[in-house]
Amino acid sequence: MHELVAALKARVLSEGFDLVGIAPAVPPPHYSTYLEWLACGMHAEMAYMLRQSHLRAHPQSLLPGVRSILVAAMNYARGPHAPQPGHGRIAAYAWGRDYHKVLRSKLRRVSTWLVSQRPGTRTRICVDSAPIMERDYALLAGIGWFGKNACIINTQRGSYFLLGCLLTTLDLPSDVPAEGGCGTCRLCLDACPTGAIVGPGVVDARRCVSYLTIEKRGPIPEDLRPKMQDWVFGCDVCQHVCPFNHPRENAPMRAAPAPDPEMSARVDPSPLLRELVELTEEEFVGRYAGTALMRAKHSGLVRNALIALRNDERA
Repeated sequence: MHELVAALKARVLSEGFDLVGIAPAVPPPHYSTYLEWLACGMHAEMAYMLRQSHLRAHPQSLLPGVRSILVAAMNYARGPHAPQPGHGRIAAYAWGRDYHKVLRSKLRRVSTWLVSQRPGTRTRICVDSAPIMERDYALLAGIGWFGKNACIINTQRGSYFLLGCLLTTLDLPSDVPAEGGCGTCRLCLDACPTGAIVGPGVVDARRCVSYLTIEKRGPIPEDLRPKMQDWVFGCDVCQHVCPFNHPRENAPMRAAPAPDPEMSARVDPSPLLRELVELTEEEFVGRYAGTALMRAKHSGLVRNALIALRNDERA
């Protein structure tokens, strides 16, 4: 079995993932915290989170008989992305092809290989949209630990990762859970434009710029509009300021590889706001089809651009 695991991990890395680990298919350790978060209404208008909350209690609800969860992390770190007058900003993970499609296709090939090695094995691929607490399993698989910004942080590689899970009925040896912490640092809490990080590891989606620009439908509360700055899709501020995403004295980080070719930039990360405001729906689809920006819809992106344009004019 150990030889199989070594070959499996090598296969995952050959697909372009940067980190891989295996977690036991146990109840997620932060499930009760998640229920408390929902009870406080911090999921905003994402009703599906409440509706599907019971499915997150155990991975058995997604794959009966599941024994192990392979967690793969793909780097998407980019260079500096500073504001530019008259331009908006797009979160770094969304510059390339829609990551759901990229990670799923890679994990599908891994799944096919695994089943070929152990016929009769059942698997299920989960990438973000599936009701599974993937960050908990990333912790258990040794990928990283929870930062105060609620991101999974790898001590040597930072937090610019996308996570994918492969559930399997095979009982694979688990990795050692990750350990680490932010200490007294609170840079992300202080830098959050809207104050959405209301406590260590707790993000109130009702105020989060990523939620507001992507998931929120309809008008954005007036008091939050100036705080959205120039972000038109997502937000990277809490990761920008995180020391684990920068080389540190006496604790050099391992060099992260270049983003996978499929995640290379397909869209302008700093689009002209006036161009976005004037986009027709047909032009929106032509420009952003196949990318994560489709999630915001044409109406959402134009709304965000109008807010950013007003903020730019007031600056």
